[in-house]
Amino acid sequence: MAAVTAPIAELDKVVFRWSARDAACLDIERFALSPGERVFLHGPSGSGKSTLLGLLGGVLVQERGSVRVLGQSLEKLGAASRDRFRADHVGFIFQQFNLIPYLSAIENVMLPCRFSARRARLSADAARLMSRLDLDPSLHHRLAMQLSVGQQQRVAAARALIGRPELVIADEPTSSLDAERQRIFLDLLLHQCAEADATLLFVSHDHRLAGAFDREVALASINRAYERREAA
Repeated sequence: MAAVTAPIAELDKVVFRWSARDAACLDIERFALSPGERVFLHGPSGSGKSTLLGLLGGVLVQERGSVRVLGQSLEKLGAASRDRFRADHVGFIFQQFNLIPYLSAIENVMLPCRFSARRARLSADAARLMSRLDLDPSLHHRLAMQLSVGQQQRVAAARALIGRPELVIADEPTSSLDAERQRIFLDLLLHQCAEADATLLFVSHDHRLAGAFDREVALASINRAYERREAA
């Protein structure tokens, strides 16, 4: 009998609402990510994408149910412990990149190493990782605000991948690129995640990208709170 591999991340009977007076905005029976899996997540505005990502990153805590990452129930950790866990194990690529404009490209990439002892041991990999994401060494010490949008995006990807986090979450990272640059960036990201053995959860409205992933998930179809709002 084949061994059963535990999920990298999973939500079990999770309900989240912003306040006791609000209706639930997220109600998911189960959602899981397998080790090394590449998942394309999509959904209309209001379907709960940002809330789901916040729960997986330990930024938000659900009202009911359990959110586990690497077997750790995040709701059982205090806020500071969740921050440390996220710094050690989760890499984020934000839609607006969230680079520090007055730091250089390589300083931005190495930011997670300041907050994670686990990643700090691998900070020497920054230049190698940037080069593999097609960032020329001449750009490594250029200020983030002096980089093009595409270059900033690759810096953001390198920052998420530094230290080989087990889970990488990409929130609409290609929305500002044309189709050709989207394809190039996605190929680079998928290759680097595979090399790092990282599970990738990629959020996008652009269904043209879905074919590059192992699995496609429509959040509206698994979020019962959204279904109830739409049926009302």
